[in-house]
Amino acid sequence: MFLTREEIEARERAVLAPYAMASAASRGREHGEEEHPYRTAFQRDRDRIIHTTAFRRLEYKTQVFVYHEGDHYRNRLTHTIEVAQLGRTLARALGANEDLTEAICLAHDLGHPAFGHTGETTLNALMHNHGGFNHQRQTLRIVTLLEERYPDFPGLNLTYEVREGLVKHDTDYDVTDASGYEPELAGTLECQLANLADEIAYNTADLEDGLRSGLLDPFEVRELALWRVVVRSLGESADRRLDDLLRARVIRRLIGMEVTDAIQATAARLAELSPASADEVRAIGHNIAGFSAEMLEMNRELKAFLLRRFYRHPRVMRMASKAHRLLTELFHAYLEEPLQLPYEIQARIQHGPDGPERVICDYLAGMTDRYAISEYKKLFDPEARV
Repeated sequence: MFLTREEIEARERAVLAPYAMASAASRGREHGEEEHPYRTAFQRDRDRIIHTTAFRRLEYKTQVFVYHEGDHYRNRLTHTIEVAQLGRTLARALGANEDLTEAICLAHDLGHPAFGHTGETTLNALMHNHGGFNHQRQTLRIVTLLEERYPDFPGLNLTYEVREGLVKHDTDYDVTDASGYEPELAGTLECQLANLADEIAYNTADLEDGLRSGLLDPFEVRELALWRVVVRSLGESADRRLDDLLRARVIRRLIGMEVTDAIQATAARLAELSPASADEVRAIGHNIAGFSAEMLEMNRELKAFLLRRFYRHPRVMRMASKAHRLLTELFHAYLEEPLQLPYEIQARIQHGPDGPERVICDYLAGMTDRYAISEYKKLFDPEARV
């Protein structure tokens, strides 16, 4: 059996909820293209994202731990895969467009620089007088300009809905700038579900990685309301010693509870508001997708705990300070002597529309942790081979 794109689009119309964003109703691409014979527009977007250089680089970009601190911790790529899996689950359960949700999830962190949020904060400070830096706008810059894969247009020429989902990605750790994409309107439900999937992924994964690494004290974790609820649901005592198996069981149950709560709470809001189209979801002006009040409060406690005891742990802060110095010195070294840069980067400075600061920022933002460390050694260690 061979399903054409038109048949797949017809299946969407028959199966998806009325508030879902159907592929056939997309506002389209900036540069016109012929439609694919057996893939919808959002499926093509998903595939284009996966095959980018920026996507592959995520494997060696920090989530919390730098790559050389261990093989079992999340990196930016494994985090992205987890977000995409959660996004698909949420979308399917709520009758939303799974392909659009997945595409937004897979692309949401493409613009993250090396060394996680420290890298983002550092680049934003360095670019203070040159337009600033945030990873969401950098993601949009990558998919609309920096990826060079097609002869007829820059970037990936993604659909409006995927690009909108990227600039309206608004978790607690994101700075949203949706200018040019109707900022007064909410994102599609698929965009909102990608936001939820990201939050569930980083909360649960950072808790697990913090415990696995020994940076989080299991006795302190036991005081969290969410932890106590999860452990009780497993029929275990909150005072039981935390071994590897129990940790895995707790995190697995925690993910399930977060996803179930998000689906139920979002479904209840959808039933109350009854949006009849994707545009009606946008017109509501605020996110429909979210947690129940009880789960939201427990998640706030978890986030505050992770910020205080994990993200600001001395070991994490030491690496953050190293990363800040490294990126700052690389930026100024390249700016003072651009001839140290690769020829293609020099050409962008000489002939492109952007100033040297933005070009160098793009170059640094694209670096993986290990490449940035290697470049630093080459520039500042006299014994390192250049």
